[in-house]
Amino acid sequence: MREHSSSFDLARMVLELRAHIGARIRKSYQPHWEQVMIRLNSKKEGASDLVIVRGRRLYLSDRDRPMPMSPSPFAMVLRKHLGNGRLVDVTQHGFDRIITLHIDTATGIHRLVIEMFRDGNVILLDPEGIIIQPLTSTEYASRTLKRGVPYEWPPAQVDPRELSSDNLVKILNSSDSDLVRTLAAKANLGRGYANAICSSTGIEPSLPAKDLNQSQCNLILNELSNLLSGIDGDSAFSWAKDTESLAIIEKGDTPGEIPPFLEVAPVNLAHLQSDLRMEFSSISAAADRWWGAHDAAAYARREMEKMVESGEAEETVGGQLGRRAEQQEGAIESFQKKAEKAQSKAQSITENFTHVNELIEQVRSAVQSKGWEDVKSSVKEIEWIESINPANRTMMVFLPNQNGDPGIRIELYVEETVHQNAQRYFSVARTLKDKSKGAVKALEETERKQRKEKKKRAKDEAAGRVGRIKRSKRIWFERHRWAMLSDGRLMVGGRDAKGNDAVVKKHLGKDDIYVHADLHGAPSCSIRISEGFQTDSAPNPSLPEHVPSLRLTQSPDFGELSDDVLAEAAQIAICWSRAWGSGSGAATAFHVRSTQVSKTAETGESLGRGAFVIRGQRTWHRNMPTELTLGVVAINGIPLPLVGTHSTVSAICERWVRIQPGIEKKETVANRIAKATGLVQDDVLGCLPPGNLSIIEDLNLISNK
Repeated sequence: MREHSSSFDLARMVLELRAHIGARIRKSYQPHWEQVMIRLNSKKEGASDLVIVRGRRLYLSDRDRPMPMSPSPFAMVLRKHLGNGRLVDVTQHGFDRIITLHIDTATGIHRLVIEMFRDGNVILLDPEGIIIQPLTSTEYASRTLKRGVPYEWPPAQVDPRELSSDNLVKILNSSDSDLVRTLAAKANLGRGYANAICSSTGIEPSLPAKDLNQSQCNLILNELSNLLSGIDGDSAFSWAKDTESLAIIEKGDTPGEIPPFLEVAPVNLAHLQSDLRMEFSSISAAADRWWGAHDAAAYARREMEKMVESGEAEETVGGQLGRRAEQQEGAIESFQKKAEKAQSKAQSITENFTHVNELIEQVRSAVQSKGWEDVKSSVKEIEWIESINPANRTMMVFLPNQNGDPGIRIELYVEETVHQNAQRYFSVARTLKDKSKGAVKALEETERKQRKEKKKRAKDEAAGRVGRIKRSKRIWFERHRWAMLSDGRLMVGGRDAKGNDAVVKKHLGKDDIYVHADLHGAPSCSIRISEGFQTDSAPNPSLPEHVPSLRLTQSPDFGELSDDVLAEAAQIAICWSRAWGSGSGAATAFHVRSTQVSKTAETGESLGRGAFVIRGQRTWHRNMPTELTLGVVAINGIPLPLVGTHSTVSAICERWVRIQPGIEKKETVANRIAKATGLVQDDVLGCLPPGNLSIIEDLNLISNK
């Protein structure tokens, strides 16, 4: 399976990007350290995103993708220099995996060089070709990529588009490898296209390249010409791994999974099965079908990585122990290397006993007669002594190598004998070896815990339990009672008198609806008309498949508020009131517009904390049942319990429990739900109604777990 864009892919991408010449560069983003996204706005082609996954792939996409609110430093540099610039040209450097975007800005033509080989890079150049900023600063043998230096192209590769018969024969005759390796490497075709040529021509790929005759060379050149001419075509192709994979791909996107493609190419490849082939309108469409969903979730992955790094999230299987094991393995290797080095120095001292003894005696005598400071300045002319440290009474000397010249550098104590100096290094070596043995034992213990943790995690995954999130900051609505209505809207209610005041003052807008159970002390509830939940287009990849992913959003697109939704809200408001604790099977609630709710009492009256006056006509909801359903969802990537009416929660969640007033303590039920789902018990407890309850129906949430 090839994940990296080939030179053929990039040659086609040049043509697809040239269709956007004249487009404006709107904004640049870096949702993940490995990914850069540039938003193009073309009058002819419309808006599109250029997705650059460094060193791997490059394609255009129209997917909805969450982006960070605060751009990264590199994205800020791109915005500063390229913002509102106009794309005037797109070129490929020879037939290498390098594409350059030429962008006309107020200060001249800037170039954005996208290198797709090795680890990849994205380099912004000023009009004079000086590097403004690379995505990653690095140095190679022949060039340096860092800010302020002129950009230099990497060493040129063979361009198969300019390959003549004589040049091909020369390449084949000079090769010591087989045909497919020679075409892939020396003719700059890549393994897939080299295999395709061998398949089309009928020439054995393992045939030594230098054994080919002129006729076979002509066949190869003709087929290469056909492949290269196919780059200018209008379609692209992809291949599945097998028939089962083909069926999975044709079914559509599966959240959190990468479709099982084998290859994507701008031309038909003869060596791949035609019955597993799919045709697309462009190489971008094919790449987006393969990697689009995964790349669109880059920001969510990075956010989870940050949470893991900061300790706010539980790591994946064995993550913490795995990191510890890596550190211990590194420590073992370091101890062993240092022990070998110390022992080697000790042996070198004893092997060069006479040389070391003479140096020690000479310096010791000089110190006794002249003092340390005078000796320190005078030894600079002695090639065998590098320096002297009077404070430690040591000197850095060189021991002779095999040719008798100064070799390894070593520290000697002037006031000690040769044997004592050697013993110092032997002692260091023994200590390091002991540490290495201790680290080996520690690693064995870590690996044992790792196996145990992996087994436990596999059991949790099989049971569908989510990983717990240690959060320093909660979503704002978690301070109140909250629920989701069937149209996606958010409903919040006060937990106490203070909470009632907060809900009305802060979260009851002029268009929102006020809901209240017809019982004294019931919570004040607000239906948020323009705030609610929508499907998360970039779900947290660490969550089990059965957990639906939602994202809190503020949008005017929730539609009209229906009578059914208002009835749901009334039922939930009743369940949050004392009607639940009293064991009542049904109760009454009402709703009014927010403008009918006031904190101003009638003359001569006063209102306590959490109390409000309702003026005007109320809409009543009578005999609403006291019943709720709790399921497991992820909101903004955080696993949380979702409470609502049965029809709403069961339509969203695969696992849920249906509850009514009962005799079982809610703390006991919360504990059972938390153990079965992996949710935090306090989160579950905060979502349950105020009073004892009974589970009347359980769909795989607690039972059999």
